Amino acid sequence: MIYILEGEGFSLDADRRELWRGTDLITVEPQVFDLLEYLIKNRERIVSKDDLIADVWGGRIVSDSTLSSRITAVRHAVGDSGDQQRLIRTVLRKGFRFVGAVHEKRMLRDGDSVKQGETLEASQKTRSPSIAPSVTFCKTRDGINIAVASVGRGPVLVRPAHWVLNLGYDWPSPLTGPLLWRLADHHRLIRYDARGTGLSDRNVSNISFATLLDDLETVVDSCQLERFALLGISSGAAVSIAYAVRHPHRVSKLVIFGGYALGRKKRGTPQDVNEAVAMREMLRRGWYDPGFMRAHSSVFMPGASAEQVKWLSDLMRSASSGEVAAMVRSAYDEIEIVDLLPKVKIPTIVFHSRHDSFVPFEQGRLIATSIPNAKFVTLESENHALLPDEPAWAKFVGDMEDFLASGRGS
Repeated sequence: MIYILEGEGFSLDADRRELWRGTDLITVEPQVFDLLEYLIKNRERIVSKDDLIADVWGGRIVSDSTLSSRITAVRHAVGDSGDQQRLIRTVLRKGFRFVGAVHEKRMLRDGDSVKQGETLEASQKTRSPSIAPSVTFCKTRDGINIAVASVGRGPVLVRPAHWVLNLGYDWPSPLTGPLLWRLADHHRLIRYDARGTGLSDRNVSNISFATLLDDLETVVDSCQLERFALLGISSGAAVSIAYAVRHPHRVSKLVIFGGYALGRKKRGTPQDVNEAVAMREMLRRGWYDPGFMRAHSSVFMPGASAEQVKWLSDLMRSASSGEVAAMVRSAYDEIEIVDLLPKVKIPTIVFHSRHDSFVPFEQGRLIATSIPNAKFVTLESENHALLPDEPAWAKFVGDMEDFLASGRGS
């Protein structure tokens, strides 16, 4: 069993007796590990000193000072403190209680599994709720190798590539992983790295909306998918919509989050055009500058902590070069699919953050009002990339799951 401390970046692997912070293994004493595990397992109640002595110390005599020092060590291991008590709360004269949010994952254990924290460059597999993800490659019509990851069981859900991602980093990341893990609990989740990014061929000369759509078509055909749902996130929304219009018989449902039908250069204002040009130039020049990457990542997630911004920065930098990122951004700026929206004939739900700092709310509303009978859900957030610990994330995931599950078997 793995216990994921939601919003904290920590995970505790009870089977392997390992504590991880993101991709870093945290060294803790065995007794400190036992104490942390006991508090997490019994988080629904206050545990007394007698409980701890009986179960962690095996009934041996333990002084108050020893118990206090061990609790302090546990707090230190997970970034808590006696003053804050965000995770481990002292209840006067009664004991202690773990109050942090925890998500449990029961992992497949086999000889091919890898430790949390290893990247896909070191191993092509990582752990998941039910089955280890597998990575394969398929070739586009113009000869580009596209990396494809498949994980989970159930109805097929395809997440087209968006921005610059890396299959080896988004699965274990405490920022992007929680959504993937949740989806893989109930679906066969298929995702891929777009050309020029991640594990796909990096040396490419052309990236356009047409090639992005070709990447998706290649993946679907190579996986021999007959019918599936599409999850279009951000720039992946336009690709998903275009695919659904071209292949309506293959798409069962369409989920759009943070999407736009018009790229920056197509929105009709000089400011948008100027921002598009400036952004591409900054991507080329500042990709390996830590200050620029922090600022760039914070645009996606103004509500994020410094650590969460770093996770996104590291993920992007692992996925692409500045030159390719600029090429990708240029393709996104040219998106123009307004004429396709009325042609979508499949059940659609559209999510958009009310105060999205990267894609205007009006773009999400445009998609929802133009697709016949689309359901529109407003999320109370300022983040373009939702954070796993914010209420809007839970709202998005819950409503999406209800939408995807509705009508099954009918």
